[in-house]
Amino acid sequence: MSENFVETVSAPQKTAWSKASVIIIGPAHPLRGGLASYDERLAKAFMDKGNDAAIYTFSYQYPSFLFPGTTQYSTEPAPENISIHVKINSVNPFNWINVGNELRKLRPDIIVVRYWLPFMGPCLGTILRRVKKNRHTKIICIADNIFPHEKRPGDKAFTNYFLKPIDGFITMSEKVLADLHQFAKGKPAKFVPHPLYDNFGEKISKEEAREKLNINLNDKVILFFGFIRKYKGLDILLNAMKLLKQNPSTQNIKLLIAGEFYEDEKNYQELLNDPLIKNNLILHTEFISDSMVKYYLCAADCVIQPYRNATQSGVTPLAYHFEIPMIVTNVGGLPSLVPDKKVGLIAEPNAESIAEKVKEYFDLGEEFFLSHLREEKKKYSWEVMVKTIIELLK
Repeated sequence: MSENFVETVSAPQKTAWSKASVIIIGPAHPLRGGLASYDERLAKAFMDKGNDAAIYTFSYQYPSFLFPGTTQYSTEPAPENISIHVKINSVNPFNWINVGNELRKLRPDIIVVRYWLPFMGPCLGTILRRVKKNRHTKIICIADNIFPHEKRPGDKAFTNYFLKPIDGFITMSEKVLADLHQFAKGKPAKFVPHPLYDNFGEKISKEEAREKLNINLNDKVILFFGFIRKYKGLDILLNAMKLLKQNPSTQNIKLLIAGEFYEDEKNYQELLNDPLIKNNLILHTEFISDSMVKYYLCAADCVIQPYRNATQSGVTPLAYHFEIPMIVTNVGGLPSLVPDKKVGLIAEPNAESIAEKVKEYFDLGEEFFLSHLREEKKKYSWEVMVKTIIELLK
């Protein structure tokens, strides 16, 4: 085990609610991905306000049938000055009881637990039931999803089991808040937009980013970023590229695809190899490390999210942070986060509408959106998230 991971924690000093001891339960280093980055940034936000904060993460997170990627583990160094406890085994009930008992005795003032997948319901629900026996710790859930993107038997039962010990909820989209009300009536819940991912470095020039990625500075580039899964609609976007190619004013637009396949790549091969658009595709279909994120965002003229369905997206706060306008589809919580013709454009989830909005975006130009985007991004602070969690407990 790396020296970066703390296996035991001394009981934190108990203070007033404005200076609380906080445990975050969810993915964190050495695990990789957006959930891990979020939890690490949230811990920092609590500490910036003078709270004691640590993370309990997974020693075993997913069985292989739930993880189609190449690896669950990061090659990046552990974040500095954050206590990360690699403790939780998602499939071992004896582990759940042991971790729950440990946290019960530790008596943190607050536990913030992430919920994104019903599979985690039995594990997290059991841990939290043990914690509640101390009659002190308050538990807030940040619910990424209530209904999963890919449904499986047992989803409803697992979610119901998880929700019972929770004292209050934060959702990052209004759709998830509405879904939550079907399960957890009478418990306090608030919608807080996903804070900015400001832990991937500062914005760099388009020239520097494109030089790093070997992309021509004069190209018009739209970016599809993140894991490739069916609900994210990459196939719809590729069909939109075929329509753009047939229009003389848009035929030279390039699509940069940056992210690892989380389903069979064969489902996309025919579109990716279509001779009409093949030369307009820039393929970086591997996991994008944290240190490389800024290059992909800053190389783009526009970020595009052609999703079939969505609650919220971690790509949106990334685009806000790096001040890149967006085209998103009119599904789930995406339109409420991207005001139309201010921060970006709203398309319907079909190839014709997406192609039309890509053309409109370049007709309007990047400068049309930037002042609105910079003003809108002020809403998405980590301080608001921490403040809302504390207010829920009062």
